[in-house]
Amino acid sequence: MKTTKKGFTLIELIVVIAIIGVLAAILVPAMLGYVRKSKVSSANSAANSLQKAINTALVEIDEETEEAASITQISGSSGSVSLSGAVDSSISTGTVYKKIANYMDKVSKLSFIAKCDGGVCTALACQQSGAKYVGTVPNGIVTVDTYETYSVSNGLSLAYSAACTKANQNRGSSN
Repeated sequence: MKTTKKGFTLIELIVVIAIIGVLAAILVPAMLGYVRKSKVSSANSAANSLQKAINTALVEIDEETEEAASITQISGSSGSVSLSGAVDSSISTGTVYKKIANYMDKVSKLSFIAKCDGGVCTALACQQSGAKYVGTVPNGIVTVDTYETYSVSNGLSLAYSAACTKANQNRGSSN
């Protein structure tokens, strides 16, 4: 009586492992690209949300004090903000931070610099604490191709300068 053994031969197993290895070599770099694109997109989305929160806070400040136009820059980090410009003493940094936080819960986790012009936030750059990805408004500055330029220690400042330049160009082309 002849018995047959069931199972895979060593050659079949080696071929399957080789196929899996080739697929992994092709898919892993592609998947890393998707992760990077997602993180850049998330950072830019956070910047967009923060700009909306700052603009809404500036409207509220203007309704209360009529001094929002005197604010030229808002910088934030670790749950606090600082203001630049001919800021009236009636505008406290704590109040500004609370107003921004009312419209964006995650503001305490962001470091940001925002340019304000006439009571409107026109450009900003933000970065989540501990993250290397920087987001900007206007969009299109930090992309999958350029994110490494802004992943350095002064990347937030570089991104802010680029955002201000692009905002000025956009304003000049719309006139």
